Amino acid sequence: MPPTTPETPTPSPAASPRRRRRNVVAWTAACLLALLLIGLAGQWAARREANFQADSIRRAMEVHVLGLRDAAGKYNYLPFTTGLHPLVLAALDHPGDPAAKQRANLYIEGVNRRAGSDALYLIDMQGLTLAASNWATPQSFVGQSYANRPYFIDARAGRNGLFYGVGQTTGEPGLFISSPVRGTDGEVRGVLTVKVSLRQVQETWTFVRDPILLTDARGVVFLSSVPSWMYQSTRPLAAAELEGMRRDQQYGTRTSFQAVPWKVEHEEGAHSYLVRASVGGRPRQFLAVDERLPDLGWTLTVMADHADVDVARERAWMLGLLLAVVLLLAGLYWQLRERRFAEQRDARRDLELRVRERTHELDEAHAFRKAMEDSLLVGMRARDLEGRIIYVNPAFCEMTGYDADELLGKLPPYPYWHPNDVTQHWRQYDAMMSGQPARSGFESRLRHRDGHEVITMVYTAALIDADGRHSGWMSSVVDITEQKRAELRQRQNDEQLQHAQRLASLGEMASTLAHELNQPLMALSNFASAAKAFAEQGNQQLLVSSLDEAMTQARRSAEIVRRIRGFVRQRTVGTEDCAVAALAGNALALLQGEIRMRQARAELRIPQGLPDVRGDRVLLEQVLLNLLSNSLHAMQAVPPEQRVVEVEAGLEGGRMHIRVADRGPGIDPAVADQVFSPFFTTKTGGLGLGLNICRTIVEAHRGSLYFADRPGGGTVFTLELEISPP
Repeated sequence: MPPTTPETPTPSPAASPRRRRRNVVAWTAACLLALLLIGLAGQWAARREANFQADSIRRAMEVHVLGLRDAAGKYNYLPFTTGLHPLVLAALDHPGDPAAKQRANLYIEGVNRRAGSDALYLIDMQGLTLAASNWATPQSFVGQSYANRPYFIDARAGRNGLFYGVGQTTGEPGLFISSPVRGTDGEVRGVLTVKVSLRQVQETWTFVRDPILLTDARGVVFLSSVPSWMYQSTRPLAAAELEGMRRDQQYGTRTSFQAVPWKVEHEEGAHSYLVRASVGGRPRQFLAVDERLPDLGWTLTVMADHADVDVARERAWMLGLLLAVVLLLAGLYWQLRERRFAEQRDARRDLELRVRERTHELDEAHAFRKAMEDSLLVGMRARDLEGRIIYVNPAFCEMTGYDADELLGKLPPYPYWHPNDVTQHWRQYDAMMSGQPARSGFESRLRHRDGHEVITMVYTAALIDADGRHSGWMSSVVDITEQKRAELRQRQNDEQLQHAQRLASLGEMASTLAHELNQPLMALSNFASAAKAFAEQGNQQLLVSSLDEAMTQARRSAEIVRRIRGFVRQRTVGTEDCAVAALAGNALALLQGEIRMRQARAELRIPQGLPDVRGDRVLLEQVLLNLLSNSLHAMQAVPPEQRVVEVEAGLEGGRMHIRVADRGPGIDPAVADQVFSPFFTTKTGGLGLGLNICRTIVEAHRGSLYFADRPGGGTVFTLELEISPP
């Protein structure tokens, strides 16, 4: 019998539809999964951009807060020092003497002119203005009553006053800073007030791109880069609040305050929130962050355009779709190859028919694949083993500016090579031809036909033909020019932020130096003026006393300059992770001499394993140094065996608490609310700025500084700081 040939098994007619259904289900599931991942990537990119915006707002807010504190505290010294002059006291002692009031007018006018403030004026205990720097102007304050103003009421009660409102006489808004004028017996005799305009801050805000506004304790907007939001309220006002503003005439004759025309959306657990408002006649959406200024009673709000978040989400979606298309193309190519191999295995019995069918399918697949490749944004380029270009897609032609006919058949150097990078192009070409292309891709700069530069990322893989032979190289060329430009803009933005931080540090040092020097210099001027007056009167004793005081103030100024210079030399570059034990140990090491001199001792109780705090190491050491020095000074009247200063630290509520406790007499409740006020001190010869500057440093670190009575006697100052992220 002749040998029989085994027949090729014929697949079941139902097998092919079942396989197609499985493929459809698999591709559908893959597409749904890809869409889900793309959506999640967009949300992640939007959240990341929103966090970056919030961080940028906080860094900008630090600069604005320093500027506001400088504007508000620049003239704190002026009412206090001016009230020491004999001419001012004489006007209060003889309110019915025109000559005494005229001499006070001239003196106050000169002080105001030298200081550069808007107005400076003297008020008696009934609220009537006796003398003013604008006494010779049509809008003179002399003779005007300000008994209803809160700053007058506070100063008459012996406290420093701070109040922002519209002037009753001029109608111009400003910041009013008042201080009680005390006689030689220590009793309050009158009130000296300085008016400071915030026009410079308002004018600076007009140049910012996004809204900035400042609200008072009642939520009324009194400074804003958007003029239409002025004197509108961010919350409903109670009848008692409206009555209080009407009585104080804080905003002139205004009796009603409309709500700010925006809608606010808060996210749970977020420090920022979304604001939808109309600015310049078109709807806008902003990301807003609030910063409370408790010492001023204000709230600063800084906003940033939220459109960048939507752009980041859309960019992530586009990149995800591009990647999905590339993967889809690869999957289709793999599926077509598998189908072709299966057809080859199953096509042995009817070869001619199956070859025609296969050829037709391959033609369709080729047309489909070419259409897919032509629709890609990624440039495709194929070269043979000699480096000759054998295929380019439309995206690559658009990227270089050359038509396919101009590129096909070209050998290197290619016309789109950048003339300045020819050596690098040859090196990359030689690596490919040697069979060692960069697996992770490489960056390449091309020259478009019209002359502009195109920065690309090139990924090269071996091109294998249908017989499994290496026939050339296939490269995917991605245009990353816009990405590079975005990275450049990001670097420029980072440099601008670093520059702003350096300016903020410089402003902080200038503000500190101004606070430290203004009091002794103004006091020196006052004592010199008093000495001149006593010399004209022939009062030898008071003349010598005034000159001695002037010399004391001059020495104090020199000491302040020396101390500030020492502080500048040890200033660090910026924030860092600081160990609490090292901060306290360095501060105690600097005070060892004073501790021995005062016959005191220090007890340091800081457990091991505490997390670091984030901040400027030198500034934080200065704060601890000031608190420790104050504690030693407070215990100078107690017996030596009780002179113990205790330093302990612990983690409470996710924040670091550093406590400095003494066993002194404690703080009198009558002056407890003035401890952090500028120029308030209980030390003999003290400046009254140490604790005020300490609080400014701590609040710049997003912390807080407060005190309480120590059980058994004494005072405990607590420094609360944020810990470093893990």
